[in-house]
Amino acid sequence: MPRANTPGPDLERWIEEGRLTILDIASMLGVSQEVYEGDPLTLIPALQNYTSRLPLAEFEQSDWVTLQSDLIAYVADFLIRRHGAHWKVVDDPSMPRGYRYVVEVEGRDGETRRIDPIDIVRVEFGNLPIEITRMLASAELTLHLASQSGDGGENGADSSRP
Repeated sequence: MPRANTPGPDLERWIEEGRLTILDIASMLGVSQEVYEGDPLTLIPALQNYTSRLPLAEFEQSDWVTLQSDLIAYVADFLIRRHGAHWKVVDDPSMPRGYRYVVEVEGRDGETRRIDPIDIVRVEFGNLPIEITRMLASAELTLHLASQSGDGGENGADSSRP
């Protein structure tokens, strides 16, 4: 529930802003909207090249916020497009506004789970250099959307054996 003197959640606006952000990023990096929307994985090479060239040591706070916002938009949109996830608003008394936006999806085990993409991005920022595939894999593993080590994998093979 929103705290006094703070605006309530506007989920539709949040969703639209995130979608437009990632489409702008894709376009800026030379990936057309049609190609990106067909498969969000097509953005990985361009986004990895872009983040690898950033002068992170020279970043100011505003640069980190912008990069964080861009990567949050990509993680969320990837989960939505690739796994059928959706945005949801949940109460969070630890947040200044009293709520947070999370992505929710049913995992391979049938359990519904939620993550805040900002948490995934923050972990990635703590493990520089930024690796886009590692970041997406972290989100998938957290939500139980990918094969867990030793669970038999996609084709039933035991991935724990050499």
